[in-house]
This record gives sequence, C-alpha cells and structure tokens, in this order.
Amino acid sequence: MKLRYALAFAILPVVVVLAILQGGALLTRSYMDEASSQASSALRLAVAALAGHLSRYEPLPALIADHDDIEGLLQAPDSQSLRKVANEYLKEINSLLESSDIYVMTPDGNTVAASNYDLPGTFVGENFSYRPYFLDAIAGRPARFYALGTTSLKRGYYFSSPVEVAGKILGVIVFKVDIDSIESSWRGGEYKIFVADPEGIVFMTGSPEWLYNGILPLDAPRLARTQASRRYAEAELRPLPITESVYHGQHLMRIAGEGTTREYLRLSHYMPEADWTVNVLLDTASVRTQARTTLIAILLFICLAALGAAVLWQRRARVVERLRLQEEARNELEHRVEERTADLARVNEQIELEIAERRLTEQELRKTQADLIQAGKLAGLGQMSAALSHEFNQPLAAAKTYADSAAMLIDRGRVPEAQDNVRRISGLIDRMASISRHLRNFARKPNEKLGPVPLPEVIADTLEIIAPRLKAADAKLTVALEGDGLLVKAGPVRLQQVLVNIISNAADAVEGLADRRIVLSAGRVDAHVVIEVRDHGPGVPAAIAERIFDPFFTTKGVGKGLGLGLSISYNIVKDFGGNLSVVNHPEGGAVFRIMLESADAVQEAAE
Repeated sequence: MKLRYALAFAILPVVVVLAILQGGALLTRSYMDEASSQASSALRLAVAALAGHLSRYEPLPALIADHDDIEGLLQAPDSQSLRKVANEYLKEINSLLESSDIYVMTPDGNTVAASNYDLPGTFVGENFSYRPYFLDAIAGRPARFYALGTTSLKRGYYFSSPVEVAGKILGVIVFKVDIDSIESSWRGGEYKIFVADPEGIVFMTGSPEWLYNGILPLDAPRLARTQASRRYAEAELRPLPITESVYHGQHLMRIAGEGTTREYLRLSHYMPEADWTVNVLLDTASVRTQARTTLIAILLFICLAALGAAVLWQRRARVVERLRLQEEARNELEHRVEERTADLARVNEQIELEIAERRLTEQELRKTQADLIQAGKLAGLGQMSAALSHEFNQPLAAAKTYADSAAMLIDRGRVPEAQDNVRRISGLIDRMASISRHLRNFARKPNEKLGPVPLPEVIADTLEIIAPRLKAADAKLTVALEGDGLLVKAGPVRLQQVLVNIISNAADAVEGLADRRIVLSAGRVDAHVVIEVRDHGPGVPAAIAERIFDPFFTTKGVGKGLGLGLSISYNIVKDFGGNLSVVNHPEGGAVFRIMLESADAVQEAAE
C-alpha cells in the first residue's frame, strides 16, 4: 500500500508537467489558427483598399489621350500656345481627380506638358525614357509601374497610355497616383502591413523603418533590374534581417532590430495586375501570451475546483445540522407569520370601519357644503330684497296708474288710448314675471352635472338678477365678450351664482364713489375661457389678499354680509376644474379673474 502511494506521488508531477506542456501546445496552435483567420480578414481589406484606390485611375490615361488638346500638342510639340492650353487642361484635370501629377511625353521621352508646369521641380523638360511605363506605352501597350520619383522624390503609382492619332503613336500620357493616404491608415494598428515589389523590396509600409528594405536576398541580378528602371532613384536599399519558419501550417517571420527580435505571423497575397505582394504581420507575442494566460486560468480553475471539492467535503458534515436549524427557524417563522396575520386582520377590520366612517363624514360634508351654497344664495337675495321690492313695487304702481287711466279713457270714448294703456300694463306684468322666473331659478338648489354652458346666456340671466343691485348702487356695468359662441365646462346655475356674488361685491366696492364703472369681459386663452370682472373701487389691500377667499372673512359692516360669497364662489369654480383669483389693476380697482376650461377644447380632446 505504501509503495502504491509512493508511486502515485512520484508519477503525479510528471503527469501534471506533461499535461501542461501538451495543453500549452494545443492552446497555442488554436490561438494561432484564430489569429490567422483574423489576419486573413485584415489582408483582404488591405488588398481591396489598394485595388479600389488604383482602379479609380486605371482607365483615365486612355480617356485623356483622346482629348483634342493633347493630340494637337503632340502633333506640334514646339507650339507654345498649344503647350499652354495643354498645361492648363492637365492642371485642371489633376485638381479635379485628386491625382499626384499628369504629364505628356513625346516619343523620345521628353516631357512637353505637365500639371505641375508652374511649380518648382516641374516635369516639363525632363526625360523619362528609361521608365518601364514609358517603354510599354510607346510600344502601344497601357502600363502600370510603381516607383520613387527621380524629380519629385515622391513615391507614386504610374498609369501610362499611348496617344495614338490615325494609327500612329505620337506620344505617351502618364498619371501619377499618390498612395500615401492608404499607407498612413496602416500606422498604429494591430497589424503591420507592407507591400513588396517583384524583387522583394518593401516600398509601402506602416512601419517607416522597413521602407526600401528587402525581404529577399539583394543579389546582383535583383539590384541590376531595380537600377535599370531607377524604380527607387537614389534611395539606399538594405536587407531586412529576417528568418522564416513554419509552425503547424502557419508561416512565421522573425525580424531582428535594435537588440530585440520579434516574431510575427505572416499572411501574403499576390496582386498580379500590379505585380505586388501584400503582406500582413501579426505579432505572435500576444497570441502566445493569450495561450499562456488561458493555460494558467485552466490550471487555476482546476485548483479552485479541487479546493472547492475539499471545502464541500468539509461542509458536508454541517449540512444535517444546518437543515435542522433551518427547520426550527422555519417553524418559528410560520408561527410568527400566523400571529402577524391575525394582527393584520384586526388592523384591516379597524381600517375598514374608519373608511366607512370617513365616507359617511364626506357625504355629510358634501350635503353641508351644498346647504352652505344655498344659504349663500338666499343671503344674497336677502341683501337685494330692498332693491327687488322696488323693482316689483314700481311696475305695480305704474300698472295701477295705467288701469285707472284706461277706465277714464274708456268712459270718454277714447278706446285706442285705453288699449295702449292695457298693452303697457301687459308689458309691466311680463317684466315682473321675468324677474320672478330668474329669481326662482337662482334660488333653486342645483342638481346639475358639468357640461357645455353658453356663457352669453348665463351672463344675460345674471344681469336680470343683479340689475336691481346695480341700480341701487348707481353702478354702470359694461359687458365685453370676444365672440358670441363662448362655451365653458360648468353648471349654469352655480356659474350664475358665482357671477352674481362677484358683481355684487363690485357694486359694493364702487357704491358712493365718483367712478362707478364695472367691466365684465370674457375671451378665449388657449384651451380656456377667462372671465374678468373689474371695478374702479379702492382695490384689495395686500394684507387681506391671501384671506379674501376664506369662509366668514368679510370687510363689510355688521349685517351686510356673512363672508361666504367669495368662499362659495371659489369652491364652485374649483369644482368646475377652474381657478378664481383676484389682483389689483395698475390703474386702480380690483380684477376678479375666473378661468374655466373651454367646452370646445374638451370635446376636441375627447374626439
């Protein structure tokens, strides 16, 4: 038994080490494959960007070669006027197409017109007969070529096309395209991208230190071919210190520099139309670090799992005790819940009783409020009783006089005049009946629902009731309505009571003053109708402005009011969903403002 334990402890470390090594290799291979897939996508994007950028300009040389100004210049290359026209045309086209340069060469390779004719380092007068793009084009074939400019010392891609007139090649037109914008987009990214020419020389890269370095051996034939075309002018060509290897089907490249060597995963794509090879490099340090991190995480997980199993094993003995304690706690909790439920049931019964009592109290309060409103109306009628008595007595006295006079006129045979007196008596009776009807309606207890109320009709009925009070105060009421179709959301009788109370207070305010004018105005403001009653009295003192709508608050003498009119009016307007307020007018007097919802706006919202 002891031997078995000893062998197990001896073999276990070996198994763990082998598992770590094998697992690390598998993880590294997996992450390498994933990184290769991602780098392949980046390579496709880089190739597509290069191909798309160059394809914009490929058909242009042949199109511009057919232009009359270009053909005319090559037919008479010594003509200064034709050169000027061609230069201006090429400059305009170059600016429009955002190319680097455009220029025209004669069959001997001399440049006779260029878009940069007016700039330092112009191509005009230069000879580029050694360039492959010129040799191919003068032979009748469109050509493409990448090189470092010998005059401008700027890198670019050249498109050339022969200028042919009547079957004869008179010259060559060349487009030079700047590719710095694409190269600048490669800098600072996750991937290192570079483009190599057929000789393996890096001529585009996001890493400037690799520019003009060779990834293939710079032997004599390669250097001779490069120098013959002067592709890189006088630039110094150096070999890039690299070593290549293959790891499970993935191409790896190690590049030495500044005392360190970095390993990259390399993917390449050959572009036959440009004779380029586009390369994408991904630093494998991050891939290997990720594999190591994952392996460490797995080992930690295994260790934690083992530790967790040990902890669970130790806690297993406590489970039964904990379950027992939980069962006791559950029983205790259920007992307390039952007690609490019984307490809550008793509280709910008490709350239901209180709610019933409050509802009963609310009903009593509403009834009392209705009685208080009716008492306010009757009190108002009582205050106007003297004026109303005069309104009834005067027509009665006049009717008596007209009746006596009619009898005398009949005795004298003056029947038409007697008939006129009878008609006057009938008119007086109609007037008293109208006053009586309005007073009966006003004194009636309202049991009405809110609805559309024509404001002009309510104001007309109010004037019938309030007329005696205005006459007694010798006050003049002016009514100003904006339109005749004002509809408000209210109850007609209670709204009439509000207007009677406010106009009566206005009559009290101006009674005995020199200016006894009262103005009642109404108009629409947005979705509301605003009614204003302005008097020319002393106004509302600031000290009582906040208390003027309180019940039983009055500034009148004893026996002249209960102090309920404005309080009742305020509550009635609130029931309508409106607002009643009072302010002092800048020119003197008080302004009571009633704001009610417009019945038209309410109906439109409902629709």
